[in-house]
Amino acid sequence: MLKLIKRFKNDESGATAIEYGLIAALIALAIMVGASQLGGALNTKFKLIADCVKDAKATGCPQ
Repeated sequence: MLKLIKRFKNDESGATAIEYGLIAALIALAIMVGASQLGGALNTKFKLIADCVKDAKATGCPQ
């Protein structure tokens, strides 16, 4: 019984799996945040382009 407890205490294979899971979760979170930021910037740029196409004298449009 004592050997079983010592072996369980020294076994780190589950810890490695948990660490990989945490790394994967952090990478997924970074991708989601980056995609959200990129989507917002693209949305702003496309709105500016649409406004410039609708009205050639709109503010912020190149002349």
